[in-house]
Amino acid sequence: MRTDDFDYNLPDELIAQAPAEPRDSCRLLVLNRELEGGPARAADAVALAHGGSVEHRHFYDIIDYLEPGDLLVANQTRVMPARLIGKKPTGGVAETLLLRRREDIDALGHVWECLVNPGKRLKPGNVVEYRAGGLLAPEGSPVVLRAEIVDFVDDSKGGRLVRFEPVGANEQGEPRTLDEAIHAAGHVPLPPYITGYEGDPEKYQTVYAMSEEHSAAAPTAGLHFTPELIERIKAKGCGWATVELEVGIDTFRLVEEDDPAEHVMHTERYHVPAEVVEAVHAAKAAGHRVIAVGTTAVRSLESAWDANTAASVPPVTARGFEGREDGADMCGAGDIVTREDATTNLYLMPGSTYHVVDALITNFHVPRSTLMMLVSALATRDQVIDAYEEAVRESYRFFSFGDAMLIE
Repeated sequence: MRTDDFDYNLPDELIAQAPAEPRDSCRLLVLNRELEGGPARAADAVALAHGGSVEHRHFYDIIDYLEPGDLLVANQTRVMPARLIGKKPTGGVAETLLLRRREDIDALGHVWECLVNPGKRLKPGNVVEYRAGGLLAPEGSPVVLRAEIVDFVDDSKGGRLVRFEPVGANEQGEPRTLDEAIHAAGHVPLPPYITGYEGDPEKYQTVYAMSEEHSAAAPTAGLHFTPELIERIKAKGCGWATVELEVGIDTFRLVEEDDPAEHVMHTERYHVPAEVVEAVHAAKAAGHRVIAVGTTAVRSLESAWDANTAASVPPVTARGFEGREDGADMCGAGDIVTREDATTNLYLMPGSTYHVVDALITNFHVPRSTLMMLVSALATRDQVIDAYEEAVRESYRFFSFGDAMLIE
């Protein structure tokens, strides 16, 4: 297996630059793995060269592929205004992308791990000031935030530890808090392949996102849901549950190693509450599916798998992965457990065992990315590449603001 195996040709014009409106009007490609006992092939389905088939639908049709009793699990994280553009005392422009608070270094949360640009010129001791309005700040806007580069971050191109201090007072005349300063100066960061978007930044948030902001990137599979669609799904008898995985900017990075097994996966914080574990057990025991909304929901649920705990009765097993040597149905051990404030660097690729997730709602992913490998572990690599090539032929829109895919 080589990283090149997860590459495909994508014309630039198919990279979506704006979201669909309304959200659920985007297209939906349904990849039927045609598992034994699974959904039958639709009459209008297109057969794939390496097994399985695809159907062309719209996202609002997703409800037709859900069964009463299915459990959908989504990532409720909210994207923070993590992109800060300021100036050095020399007048040079500096960009800072907030990745994660380093409370292990500063209990007050003023030290962050960041990506900076230009990386070669921002060294420990350098200071950057940010004005209200950030990138769009008019001349004369007050400085609201000041940063000092503290140190380099090992194994991270452009990575720095940065100490931030708020400047001035808020609208109430009280000393500005750090969060207030970040909101005054920051912008929601869009992926680098989206250029020139000046629409509503809330379109890069899910409608069910929590109020607190923890992520540097959106769980984009969830962008297609509307409140009305979620209510229709619940009215059909399906469950809806949420986890949180704090999405880091590393999600945009490609695998540079020729052998994907040599790639070091980034670490992200996640939470799988007890009520989600209970809902998974109930759905599985009744013979229903657990459907992850997005790859971050997959990583949350599969990271919550504890191979050393006793298997539940009946054992939790993912469809299509029955009979695996490390599956709970075979070894009698392993179950999903509660995780609070945990970290994961789970790296799923072909050959990995899914334990919890039976089906996946996702977007179309960047070539040579860990996300391509994750979806190729649920379906086969050949089925995924066949489906992507069909999507290109049919001019689907790709990546964060693009169309959706259901793997069942």
